[in-house]
Amino acid sequence: MSLQLVSAVSNSSLLQPGFSLLNFDGHVFFFGQKGWPKRSCPTGVFLLDIKQNELKMKPAAFSKDSCYLPPLRYPALCTLRGSADSDEYQYIIHGGKTPNNDLSDKIYIMSLVSKNSKKIMFQCIEKDLDGDVPEARYGHTINIVHSRGKSISVIFGGRSYTPLAQRTTEKWNSVVDCLPAVFLIDFEFGCCTSYILSELQDGLSFHVSVARNDTIYILGGHSLQNNTRSPSLYKLKVDLPLGSPAVTCTILPGGISVSSAIVTQTSDTEFVLVGGYQSDNQKRLVCNSIVLEDNKIAIVERASPDWTPDIKHCRMWFGCDMGKGSVLLGIPGANKQLISDANYLYILRCKGAEEDKEEELTAQICSQTSTEDPGDSTPFEDSEEFCFSAEANSFDVDDSDTYNEDDEEDESETGYWITCSASCNIDINTWVPFYSTELNKPAMILCSSGAGHWVHAQCMDLSESMLLRLSEANVKYFCNEHVDLNKGLQTPKKVVHLKKQPMKPLRKKTTMKLTMPVKKSFLRRLFE
Repeated sequence: MSLQLVSAVSNSSLLQPGFSLLNFDGHVFFFGQKGWPKRSCPTGVFLLDIKQNELKMKPAAFSKDSCYLPPLRYPALCTLRGSADSDEYQYIIHGGKTPNNDLSDKIYIMSLVSKNSKKIMFQCIEKDLDGDVPEARYGHTINIVHSRGKSISVIFGGRSYTPLAQRTTEKWNSVVDCLPAVFLIDFEFGCCTSYILSELQDGLSFHVSVARNDTIYILGGHSLQNNTRSPSLYKLKVDLPLGSPAVTCTILPGGISVSSAIVTQTSDTEFVLVGGYQSDNQKRLVCNSIVLEDNKIAIVERASPDWTPDIKHCRMWFGCDMGKGSVLLGIPGANKQLISDANYLYILRCKGAEEDKEEELTAQICSQTSTEDPGDSTPFEDSEEFCFSAEANSFDVDDSDTYNEDDEEDESETGYWITCSASCNIDINTWVPFYSTELNKPAMILCSSGAGHWVHAQCMDLSESMLLRLSEANVKYFCNEHVDLNKGLQTPKKVVHLKKQPMKPLRKKTTMKLTMPVKKSFLRRLFE
């Protein structure tokens, strides 16, 4: 096992906890940035290119018939193939957190449409589900199993927000373990079915799941309810007969108490487990080999790499599978770095260079390696951990198309926890929902003064009815500090005067006294 340092070039602000990577034909794509996508890459999907130990990013595009895919952190991902031995595959993306910290219950199917040295095109489709649809969650896993010539998706674990009926002001945004139910999803018909198994008593999140044929092995994970890392090893077997599917669970000996671990595949039957945390205040520096043969699993300890002093003494670490026996690891950068949020990145290769030329392996892996958000659990689980993978030998990228971090706007000026005015009293540590439409962030409205800026609706003393009316109406709003200025700068509207037609003067009646006989024809001419 070898360890190699990699440096990020002008894009470290996007490498935040919870993002994912998609590997298409040996090329790795970044997905799930922390903020909303900007104009430099509206899709939020980037090609990761590593050359000469430097990482660069190139924006990718979506086809016109694609749905909108928000940047999701901590989702569950896996590959979907037409059959167990098919070379073509798509990615399934389920759940995760949006930049507003809302949880998603949607499921997307993402495929690569076209790729060349200048442009990369994806297609993303949202799949409609029916039946026992899994609730919105994050930190869970999804796998594909194959049985009797058919395939089905399996979702397990994760965390979600406390139900609305159970929320209090003090714990409004707290999270809980999802129920330990197993969900089967048939993508052909969009049907979901849930199974409650007696062997699964506690909810798990940030665990590792490895699938092979019709069997899934679930290892480790963290339980919020008990604040423990499960030492159990679960074996889920899915049978797909002509009728209803059958799911069985068996608890096996030889598990490992670990959370946020990383799994990479080194051969058709062998995997390597690295990283993670074994307790609240201790990283797990030991590596293990996982061997799957004849419907059996064996977990044995293997030689660990020569960890650097920075890795050994850091408080937290993070990483994800790169594919083909390689793992990308990272630790927070030192305060002396020019970029405060920069991280040190390492590539860990778990097999020899000659083995890297083997064909892509077909076994399915789903490793939820990202950790919880601050406040969710333990100190290590609250770390600045993100999910990352990359292919060291990517194709050449035109530097002119490389993503430039300087093009991005400063999100600190447009966030929810800004000081919007002199009278602003919104504090992230003490804020509680004020309007019925608020959940985990304060309602904001755009002031149209100058270039425009966002203000908190509560600081502007807006009633809920007025806020709803302004959000629905197509009118400009001016905050309390700019409303008087705006009125003074307004130019009086030009009044259009109607042109009045002059009226003809009325003729006065004339009284004539006739003293002599007059003909009637003469009288008519006289008064005409």
